[in-house]
Amino acid sequence: MALYRGVRGRTGHPVIQRASKALSFAGEHGGVFLATGLVGAAVDKGRRAQWLRATATIATAHAASMALKRVVRRPRPAFEDMLPIVRTAGRHSFPSSHSVSAAASVVAFRGLVPARVTVPAAVAMGFSRLVVGVHYPTDVIGGAAMGAAAAHLGRSWSKRASSVPKGI
Repeated sequence: MALYRGVRGRTGHPVIQRASKALSFAGEHGGVFLATGLVGAAVDKGRRAQWLRATATIATAHAASMALKRVVRRPRPAFEDMLPIVRTAGRHSFPSSHSVSAAASVVAFRGLVPARVTVPAAVAMGFSRLVVGVHYPTDVIGGAAMGAAAAHLGRSWSKRASSVPKGI
């Protein structure tokens, strides 16, 4: 609670709030990450299969996070003195699906997008969920761990699938 209140209490600058709102919008349902993968697949024809596997991995991680939310059913933060500054698609908080998708993109896009781009983007996405007041820090950390783990599994699976000779 102290960390949540600390972030919310120190991030009221309009620029930080606008940027966090924009990230919330862009990350809804993994949108910015899925769009990145689809654009990559359309533009980078030589690595189209890699882009599509990465995109499918992110989509699967996001879907798994939505399912886990329905199991855990943790309510979102609700404090009269710190109201959220964005609306959410659902009322459950754990895990942060934005953080799941963001962390999954770091792993899934390895070799396609430089880490100097994906890592700061993922950190900013997770932090933005605290700034807008819709997640606790543990939602973001748990979501990031889930996204990275799911993407590692997805990369492992896609590497095995792509190494099987055709016709088998």
